[in-house]
Amino acid sequence: MLAALAVCMGVYAQSERFEQRYDLLVSQFGPAGVGVQTVLDNWAKVDSTDAKMLLGRFSYYYAKAQSTQVVKRSENRYLGMEPVLSLKDSTGADVHYFQVTVFDDALYAEAVKAADKAIAVWPDRIDFRFMKANAYIAYEKESPDMAFAYLSSLIDENSGRSKPWSYEGEEKDEDFFQDAMQEYCYSFFRIATPASYEAFYALSSKLASRYPDNMSFLNNMGSYHLVARNDYKNAYKCYDKVLKMHPDDNTAIMNGMLAARKQKNIKKEKKYLELMVRYGSEKDSRLAKGRLEGLNMK
Repeated sequence: MLAALAVCMGVYAQSERFEQRYDLLVSQFGPAGVGVQTVLDNWAKVDSTDAKMLLGRFSYYYAKAQSTQVVKRSENRYLGMEPVLSLKDSTGADVHYFQVTVFDDALYAEAVKAADKAIAVWPDRIDFRFMKANAYIAYEKESPDMAFAYLSSLIDENSGRSKPWSYEGEEKDEDFFQDAMQEYCYSFFRIATPASYEAFYALSSKLASRYPDNMSFLNNMGSYHLVARNDYKNAYKCYDKVLKMHPDDNTAIMNGMLAARKQKNIKKEKKYLELMVRYGSEKDSRLAKGRLEGLNMK
């Protein structure tokens, strides 16, 4: 027993030294800098299951796979980004330039393999699952098919779990998982392409079905109908369903009000303004009351 304890202590001490060396190199040269791969390789020989080493392996390949390039687009937003430069061409039309991240496919594949290894060793670390999902989103850009499929499978896995996830060593509850999924829904919405809007709707629909008491996902579905489809009828249905259960839901009230104003539907706008007067913050209630009085005078 004492011999086994001594071995464990020795491994721990060596891992600690490698961690210190790794942190120093990353602070000076970045996650894919000079000497980082050598430290990671030697660290893995000492402890192939160390969580920080596995994370470092992913970060090394993920950073090394990336480069940036400037693309020219006619639209004033691309992948949720503002242009780094806007000019006019010879015809007077606006031309916008965006800086985007591109990936070397071979190195990106190594990063995904490293993420899979980390997940296999630490299956309860949800931050490693997010690491892979984030890599998919960054790589796929306007068509997040793999990212959606991966997150969808993660929702299924979460439903069958009997113990909490761990995030950076801390246990997290179900609310944390739902909040994280809402962040991914927003990521798809923010990309603002036809494929990303469909992923946003599909993920939100699945989450709304799985978590019917969480109004965020039903509000998302309303936003999809409003923004991606200009389908006011179904947008109102979603917002009104939320308000039937939670008449003080600020997101549903605001979005319903904005939809009505966009449609120039005064009757609908009055309905949501009245809810804002009743349930909104002091400032929002005051503004809604002023707007309502103005509409009633017409």
